[in-house]
Amino acid sequence: MPVFEYEALARSGKKVKGIIDADSAAAARRKLRDQAMFPTGVRETLAEAASGDGKEKRLSFGRVSYRDISMMTRQLAVLLQAGMPVVESLTALLNETSKPKLRQAIYDVRDKVKAGKSLSDSLADHPRVFSRLYVNLVSAGESSGTLESVLFRLADMMERQAHLVAQIKSALAYPVFMLALAIGIISFLMMFIVPRIKAIFEKQGQDLPRLTENLFAACDFVAVYWWLILGTIVCVFGAWRLWIARPQGRIAWDRARLKFPVYGPLHQKVISAQFARTLGTMLSSGLTMLRAIDVVTTVIQNKFIEEQMKEVRGGIRRGRDLAVPLREANLFPSLMINMIDLGQRSGELEGMLLKVADTYEEDVRLSVQAMVSLLEPLIIVVMGIFVGTLVLAVLLPILNMSRNF
Repeated sequence: MPVFEYEALARSGKKVKGIIDADSAAAARRKLRDQAMFPTGVRETLAEAASGDGKEKRLSFGRVSYRDISMMTRQLAVLLQAGMPVVESLTALLNETSKPKLRQAIYDVRDKVKAGKSLSDSLADHPRVFSRLYVNLVSAGESSGTLESVLFRLADMMERQAHLVAQIKSALAYPVFMLALAIGIISFLMMFIVPRIKAIFEKQGQDLPRLTENLFAACDFVAVYWWLILGTIVCVFGAWRLWIARPQGRIAWDRARLKFPVYGPLHQKVISAQFARTLGTMLSSGLTMLRAIDVVTTVIQNKFIEEQMKEVRGGIRRGRDLAVPLREANLFPSLMINMIDLGQRSGELEGMLLKVADTYEEDVRLSVQAMVSLLEPLIIVVMGIFVGTLVLAVLLPILNMSRNF
């Protein structure tokens, strides 16, 4: 059903704004008048998010972030805990949601729930907004009658993941800015400043030191063939994108990422924290181990580990404890496997998985801070070496000229 934004005058004379769903603009105006409001402006703002066969259309704009969904989830949990029915709770969320794509999805979910469909099935019709993990946890909450507590757990998990991502981005923002600034300054010097200095020395007609000649040759190459350098970078990047778009290429690339110096161990810790928190949340929400493993495998953002997890799932189906096939697969740190083993023996696997997630999330945060503290002086040193080389290359001919005089 189309969605309209409206401006209207309430019975008290106060101006109000909001959104309303109706078959047409005229129907939206009639709805507003039935609610004792006089519409002054009505316009359609959102295209339908779902078609009749349940497949989502990519017609509404605005990216939906983890933070947006976690906030919506917590608000829904609070409303349900207060005793409000699901349909009324979803209706109340509409005016609290600012992202058009998420708001349209909530409209469609509300209409389907009102028509008798379950909440989890209605959410599953919007895979670009609500992940498979989200849908399965909601389904488990509906089945066990603990939907409110499951939603609170889900909101906590998503907020932690969003907070970790925000911390990493914040820590990397300054080094990335410094790197871009360094590249910009070095490119400017090589393409504009050095050629002018070269022209001055050429007028003198004297022999130049080898360092100066090499610097001028490098700058000439960049100034003349910059388009070739840029084109090569674009072609290499395009070829890499095409390669990782293929399943085998993606698996090979994700496997290589785990072996990169410095980055590889950090990437493994991020995946370990994500795996542990997701699995712990799903098990504590009432899902069986097999179903939880099936879902958590799709959440891991590494195709190589996802493929290897098939063996882990097979081992669990044969009745083995989780720690045994995980240890054989050698995908995660041994500390994590030992803690999972301890949790299974003590009967507190869910709590142990969440502790593992807390441990690795803190480790990732500290590792990123350490990397950033090393990157900043490294960038400064590289800039200093280049500028120092440039200054030396310019001063050497000047010194030779002064000796001749």
